[in-house]
Amino acid sequence: MNIVIKDINISYIMFGSGKDILLLHGWGQNKEMMLPIGKKLDNFRITILDLPGFGSSSEPITSYDIYEYTEIIHEFVKKLGLKKPIIIGHSFGGRIGIIYASKYDVEKLILFGAPCVRDRKPSTKEKILKTIKKIPGTKMLVEVAKNYIGSTDYKKATPIMRGILVKTINEDLSECAKKIKVPTILIWGTNDTQAPLADAEKLEKLLSDGALIKIDGASHYAYLEHLDYVIKIIKSFIGGN
Repeated sequence: MNIVIKDINISYIMFGSGKDILLLHGWGQNKEMMLPIGKKLDNFRITILDLPGFGSSSEPITSYDIYEYTEIIHEFVKKLGLKKPIIIGHSFGGRIGIIYASKYDVEKLILFGAPCVRDRKPSTKEKILKTIKKIPGTKMLVEVAKNYIGSTDYKKATPIMRGILVKTINEDLSECAKKIKVPTILIWGTNDTQAPLADAEKLEKLLSDGALIKIDGASHYAYLEHLDYVIKIIKSFIGGN
């Protein structure tokens, strides 16, 4: 199925009946990555979309920031008639979930590997890029350097999506997290290198009604590596069979 939101063609799937659950995938992924979760949640209406610029959804015409992505999701929710959804978000999708839950009506929030606090020190690679940028007449050199020392996600992205990625990772969502009043659980792998466990611990402290559940030895994709265990946690948290 497809729907157009602000000139963006968005691909999505919807199945089941009952309370609404909206699943938001991570960066560089698509709706299929969240389907294993959706398929195991009975007695709910499940909606999973390809976020703009991923999967079968078209790119934004400009480099949106994470707040603009959230507004796209809000329009999506309204057009499809989703009622006070439970939001489940992984990584990039989780960041959208944090903002959404801080502004709009949701039942509960479940986050997998979704960092929100931006206080890490710049890496050696980032320091090199900053140094190059200070040298006059090196604009082309900076772009070449980004391709050589940038992240895999950055290298694979189109120019518009690169702009979105940069805006996203530089955004601190601490104030949004403080505004979330609904019950929230964080499900995190202890070996997550993309969103270290320390990020989850900081986020938990910002939430008024949040709890962190650690999965020993799991990575950034803990929800897939330990799917049955994660499903048990989710069902206990939201109800249902």
